[in-house]
Amino acid sequence: MVFNSLHSSTKKSALRAVALLLSATLVSACGESVVSQSNEEPDPVVVDIPIAFVKRTLPIDEEGMRVVNDLRNPAEFVPGAALYIKARAAVSSAEINITDRAFSDGDTAQDAAPLYDVKDIEVSYDGTKLLFAMRAPEIEGADEDEQPTWNIWEYDISTDVLRRVIASDIVAEAGEDTSPVYLPDGRIVFSSTRQRTNQAILIDEGKAQYSALEESLNVEASVLHVMDANGSDITQISFNQSHDIDPLVMPNGKILFTRWDQAAGDKGMHLYQMNPDGSELEIVYGRHSHELNGDNVHFVKSRITPDGDVLAAVREYTRDTLGGNYYRIDVQQYIDSNTPIASSDSLSEPGQTAALFDNIDTHAPISAGGYVGALYPLFDGSNRQLFAWSQCRVYDPEQEVAEGETRTILPCSDALLANENIEAAPLLYGLWMYDPQTNTQQVIATPQEGVAYTELVSMEQRGFPADYTPGENYDDTLASEGLGRIHIRSVYDFAGDDVTPSGIEVMANPSLTAASERPVRFVRVVKSVSIPDEDVIDVERSDFGPSRNLLMRDIIGYSTVEPDGSVLLDLPANIPLSFEFLDVRGKRVLPRHDNWVQLVPGEVKTCNGCHTQDSTLPHGRLDAEYPSINLGAPSTGVAHPGANPALFADMGETMAQTKSRVLGATYPLADILYEDVWSNPQNTPLSDAFAYAYGDMQSAIPISQSCAQNWTSLCRITINYPDHIQPLFEVDRRSFDDAGMLVSDTTCISCHTPTDSDGVTQVPAAQLDLTNQVSLDNPDQLTGYRELLFTDAEVELVDGVLLDRLVEAVDGNGNPIFERDEDGELILDPEGNPIVVMVTVPVAPSARASSALASERFFTLFETGSHANWLSDAELKLMAEWLDLGAQYYNNPFDAPQD
Repeated sequence: MVFNSLHSSTKKSALRAVALLLSATLVSACGESVVSQSNEEPDPVVVDIPIAFVKRTLPIDEEGMRVVNDLRNPAEFVPGAALYIKARAAVSSAEINITDRAFSDGDTAQDAAPLYDVKDIEVSYDGTKLLFAMRAPEIEGADEDEQPTWNIWEYDISTDVLRRVIASDIVAEAGEDTSPVYLPDGRIVFSSTRQRTNQAILIDEGKAQYSALEESLNVEASVLHVMDANGSDITQISFNQSHDIDPLVMPNGKILFTRWDQAAGDKGMHLYQMNPDGSELEIVYGRHSHELNGDNVHFVKSRITPDGDVLAAVREYTRDTLGGNYYRIDVQQYIDSNTPIASSDSLSEPGQTAALFDNIDTHAPISAGGYVGALYPLFDGSNRQLFAWSQCRVYDPEQEVAEGETRTILPCSDALLANENIEAAPLLYGLWMYDPQTNTQQVIATPQEGVAYTELVSMEQRGFPADYTPGENYDDTLASEGLGRIHIRSVYDFAGDDVTPSGIEVMANPSLTAASERPVRFVRVVKSVSIPDEDVIDVERSDFGPSRNLLMRDIIGYSTVEPDGSVLLDLPANIPLSFEFLDVRGKRVLPRHDNWVQLVPGEVKTCNGCHTQDSTLPHGRLDAEYPSINLGAPSTGVAHPGANPALFADMGETMAQTKSRVLGATYPLADILYEDVWSNPQNTPLSDAFAYAYGDMQSAIPISQSCAQNWTSLCRITINYPDHIQPLFEVDRRSFDDAGMLVSDTTCISCHTPTDSDGVTQVPAAQLDLTNQVSLDNPDQLTGYRELLFTDAEVELVDGVLLDRLVEAVDGNGNPIFERDEDGELILDPEGNPIVVMVTVPVAPSARASSALASERFFTLFETGSHANWLSDAELKLMAEWLDLGAQYYNNPFDAPQD
């Protein structure tokens, strides 16, 4: 879709001035001020460069209230915007509308033009083109799924051509496309709900194709994609389960972007980076920097400065002011506001400072410094910045407004803001230029009542970022198999701290530390399950289980953690992954890794170790971390200290690297298998081998028949309570003697049931009913599920009926509590005695969702208690993995029954 011309000779003349000015810009010497080629008289302090900006009517709802913008909805549509350019960054330069032509012809009156929306402006590195997101006007009477979507558009100033990048209507409308940015090779990176690769993987998993919801389940997740300049070859490059938005290309060629981190709960929007192919994903800044002056803030709308700092809007999720405040962030030396990178840990200044005015206070009801809607640095060596700003204004509190009289608006002062009856005046955004050398600002687009300038860029030439080429951390063989590889140097490394009791050297030495003494034995690789919109399938709240934060999850498989805590695995590429580290029984013993990791085909990724969510030490960004505690093998050609000489090491190798090189790389398996390959048989007894295998189970297993025979990168362990956990309790565990007489019956539901074998009502053993009857507490779940995981009331048998046992309620001093009326007076029985309040007796759940290790009440019985050996090792492993995942009722939305 291409639009070739403006609709008036005046605009054409102005456009020619812009094109001439661009030509002058392109031939100017590097680092020099741009020489003016305009016929207009230039302002002496203004650089003669074209600028582009979004201008819109102030968004007001039907009740006259300002429309609230929500960062969590990138596809939000607020009609009434248009994209303009000016030939010069000066008030005297005419504003030229370049987007109306897409939806109206030259004869359409401006006030009759259809209302559309524009945002996310970006400029090409040579300054000749604009890239932006635009959404067509709403179609009156059409359903929501028939409305237009956000599309990527490009405007070429030199040719006056406006075009939608994806020409095909069908392809263009297949997703909400926003936040476009040019890559140095001419391709475009953008955020989109298309989820191209994720949808293909869903087909491989035997599911329908759909765009998944972000993890709060409100809107479809918008993640990063790359396409050619003509809109072809659209490829997904990020696989977050919530939004990845606002990309920009840094001078080193990496993509900096905002990631909404919601794995197992909302942790905010931080800054991440990756290569243009999606490799080397890592956090850059902000995980522990969300508290600011009483607000919970997030980092969005980033711009890179000429000296490598980042300018970012730092604001709450929701605002109705069209702006807030911008901060300058030193991402080169800081990973959080108060946390410098390890190599700069002597720094004490904060990593972020206000980019413009110190008196902007977005926490206050009215900000004395007003609000900044956009900020853009100039690349002419002056350190000047363009910005959209609404000055602080209030209504005159002393004015007595007569009927029909206009209210007086005053600029803010300390005295006015201290008045408790003060009322903010409407927002009034204009465009300005700030010069830090003189500490002055100059208006370049005069504010207008009812109108706001909300985004802007300068169309000047700036240096091209570096081109990305895959380096040494790339493997062609892995790429051909659709796999990546991850190497964790030591799970005992917590942000540079050695957490082993006697040091990593002792833990790693098999002659000094037996396998049974190592706290971490296995790794479980977990994958997020994409949740569809209700139009695809209706997923109920009860399908997720006790904690919706964990949503649904699959298991990719298991592998061993080597004695030094190292792990090296080949894993499926292009899916969101996480890791759980387990003890000898297959229970998670280290904190859950609540961040999604991704690998692209062929990528070889290294992590130093682990971290906790509360730790503020640098982690997750290799150049920011402290050195690894695991220095690897001390020499080449011999074994690791105390280890099997058959596994000969190269200097610096972790034990996982050595094992992979000698025995071959490992892909996770469905079963937990252990064989001692590290002990030196000449001087150290080998530890016993063991296996927790699904093949040893008597009930349904959570893998497909084909995967049970051949475990591949497309296989998943998918555990549903009704299909895989409830059947454990129903397995016939009776034993008989040679004469056929019953010797014992350890079938779970023989005792944990409200009726005995003759149908007579009884109190379930240990107050735990594990039957498959529909729960009275939640008819969408089985009784066994509710009783296993939720606090219940103790029951007793009264005249052949099970009733909740009631006891007298007492206060903190053990005194009985009596019933009282609404006036606080005692309520008396017919005999005139006060009535004691009776309450039920709570029964704690036997298991705890999200932690098998914390479910001692359940597991102790089967491991060392009265139920020892009643469940097999494979069955206990199934229980442990299900609990660690979150004890979801279903882990496949398509397995849940539909109404």
